[in-house]
Amino acid sequence: MELVLDLHLHSRFSRAVSQRMNLQNMYIWGRKKGINILSVADFTHPVWFREARALVEEINPGIYRLRERSQAEQELGPLIQKVFLGPYFMLSTEVSSIYTANGVPHRIHNLVFAPNFETAEKINTTLSRMGFNLSSDGRPILGLSSKNLAQVLFEIDKKITIIPCHAWTPWFSLYGSRSGYDRIADCFGEYTKYIFAVETGLSSDPAMNWRINELDTRSIVSFSDAHSLEKMGREATVLQKKNGISNTTNFKSQISNDEITYDNILNGFVRGKERIFEIAYTVEFYPEEGKYHYTGHRLCNVSYSPEEDKNKGTMCPSCHRPLTVGVMHRVEELANFPSDNFKIKNDQFGVTWIEDVKRVRPPYVSLVPLLEILSECLHSGVGSITVLTMFDRLVNHFGSEHEVLFRVPIPEIRNTGGDRIAQGIERVRARNIKIVPGYDGEYGKVTIWNEGEAQEKTQQKKQLGLGF
Repeated sequence: MELVLDLHLHSRFSRAVSQRMNLQNMYIWGRKKGINILSVADFTHPVWFREARALVEEINPGIYRLRERSQAEQELGPLIQKVFLGPYFMLSTEVSSIYTANGVPHRIHNLVFAPNFETAEKINTTLSRMGFNLSSDGRPILGLSSKNLAQVLFEIDKKITIIPCHAWTPWFSLYGSRSGYDRIADCFGEYTKYIFAVETGLSSDPAMNWRINELDTRSIVSFSDAHSLEKMGREATVLQKKNGISNTTNFKSQISNDEITYDNILNGFVRGKERIFEIAYTVEFYPEEGKYHYTGHRLCNVSYSPEEDKNKGTMCPSCHRPLTVGVMHRVEELANFPSDNFKIKNDQFGVTWIEDVKRVRPPYVSLVPLLEILSECLHSGVGSITVLTMFDRLVNHFGSEHEVLFRVPIPEIRNTGGDRIAQGIERVRARNIKIVPGYDGEYGKVTIWNEGEAQEKTQQKKQLGLGF
């Protein structure tokens, strides 16, 4: 048995977030996606805080469930309702620290976890008294250094946890090329010892983070940073009972409901201590698909790999302005270990796992979200009726997106969704895809079939009168 966590989400009160991001919809899509624990998100926003507090009830210390679930569950298939645990909610939020230290500007985003609503309310009261406008955005901007933020929060409650968000993003992160630091200690000072995990972000994966010496004793976690329901779960961290069966098919160690607590989940991220849970694996975006993977300049259509920017430099050859230095370049700058730190293993379902050669770290898997797979298979937009209908058909039949992507045998997918969808999922599991890496705010472009194959398939369907 496992717990799938997505603890970095946003509500409709954050900028550039879908108005459909409310707790009821998050609950529905959490079940469809196969996510057991979700973030309440944006608890610093006063209106959202009151709304969320009224809509959930505490079932275990720091763990909440939606009070009224019957209406939401009417939109779910019977298999999802029968087999699924949760989704439950935890209190976490993203805050933006923008400040100058020693004449250098920094913009650092951190995830803040609170053990209960009472502590979250104390956080909000303290930040408001310090003069910060919490109602302006669900992800508030604080003129506090990360070190001072840690001091303020830990004085409120020692159980508050801080995890640096999307740690490599150029503009808003711990290691960001445009706004960050070279070391955690430079950012958090004497509170460094309390930073026991970092979030990969969409443009990096665990193997890239394994190359950094100071992360050797810290957990690498992944969450979606979703601004819409459809993006939930695109990255996730999966917990199992400590010493349980690892990552692929069997989870013999059952998880009892009373073991699911705020303390136990966060202790699962603390390596080397007594704990009930441990990280079994993480689910990753292909980092090339992230919008800051390569160095480049979007306006001039310039994109450099680390090898290219080493030779060509980081100035745009067209406009002669600085390029946005990508995550791969930044990892190479700070890396202490070589890049051949992983090995590849395939499981019985054809899923490709990336494992630490030292077998010290939990493995991970890079997958393309099911909606994106269906979009390419069906030649229709991600939000189209055609794609959403097939998505619901698959998850209602097999239990969740997580199950479809990981554990449903390909012949069963073929029987339910057809040959092309089965082939698409099989290719994604085998990492048999093509990605044009993202850069300077431009997402990477994933294709499952090469252009020749795609054209051939389209022509065949047209000839048969089956084109979508």
